[in-house]
Amino acid sequence: MQELADKIASLHKEIENIALQNEEQVENYRIRFLGSKGLVKQLMSEMKHVSSDLKKDFGARLNEFKQFAEAKYEEYKEAKGESVKTKEVRTDFSLPGYPSAVGSRHPIQLTMNKMIGIFEKIGFTVTEGPEIEDDWHNFTALNLPEDHPARDMQDTFYISKNPDWLLRTHTSSVQVRVMKEGKLPIRQIFPGRVYRNETISARAHCVFHQIEGLYIDEKVSFADLKQTLYYFVKEMFGAEVKVRFRPSYFPFTEPSAEMDVSCFICDSKGCNVCKHTGWVEILGCGMVHPNVLTNCGIDPEKYTGFAWGMGVERTTMMQYGIKDIRLLSENDTRFLAQFKGVV
Repeated sequence: MQELADKIASLHKEIENIALQNEEQVENYRIRFLGSKGLVKQLMSEMKHVSSDLKKDFGARLNEFKQFAEAKYEEYKEAKGESVKTKEVRTDFSLPGYPSAVGSRHPIQLTMNKMIGIFEKIGFTVTEGPEIEDDWHNFTALNLPEDHPARDMQDTFYISKNPDWLLRTHTSSVQVRVMKEGKLPIRQIFPGRVYRNETISARAHCVFHQIEGLYIDEKVSFADLKQTLYYFVKEMFGAEVKVRFRPSYFPFTEPSAEMDVSCFICDSKGCNVCKHTGWVEILGCGMVHPNVLTNCGIDPEKYTGFAWGMGVERTTMMQYGIKDIRLLSENDTRFLAQFKGVV
């Protein structure tokens, strides 16, 4: 038994003098002393050769040696962990970071911001409203009673839960809400998303954006309407653009007109955007119909006004030379990346 005791003492001294420098040495220590075939296990197997009267004393010495070997292993592991932490703290944070992709404003939003800015310069303020409307605000108040044939001009998405609810077909419904408030005069624009059940093509989409405008005061004339829109077109497209007004019909304005600008995508030579005419219709306009004023509680004998509405997508296509409206809603990053840096 003395030989076994001397072996334990020798190993104890060896462990005391070991200095482990790296992860590999720590792992080798674990295998040699604490592994399934390590020296601690081998010493434990010697217990069967110890006489019964010495087993208690010898077992205590063996257990003490095992705890000592394990404690040294844990000490080395903790020391290694602290070394790693120290290394992390000393990381050079002055190194450049990983680059991240930078997005940009959508071309529709860029166009809308520019349009809003132009009208704000001449005193118009911005008002928005709900995209889900009731029939009265979207149609009836605008001189389109239930049986009016002009309703067929707008294919409408109705809400099946309540047939009186619908996805607004224009932002004119917000004009009605503002007129109902009765705070005159009114000089406002109404941007927002609208919905119509149209066949999607290079020129049309079932979801698009509009900006409408409304000016109501005493002695407002069609001349005021024309000068306002002339100013907008020159600011938006440049002084060289040509403009024309064509008589038209809208149930909520009288008289009514449509306004075209010369197509500078093709330099008025003809393309799929201008239907090969050299002209692009950008908005409809007119003097607010007396019935609309009456429906909204405004005296048509005292007040007059004009209104207009235009599609933002059509203007965006003109502004950036885009020949297919579907590009604006496909979210293709290769297309959108062209607008980085555009304010």
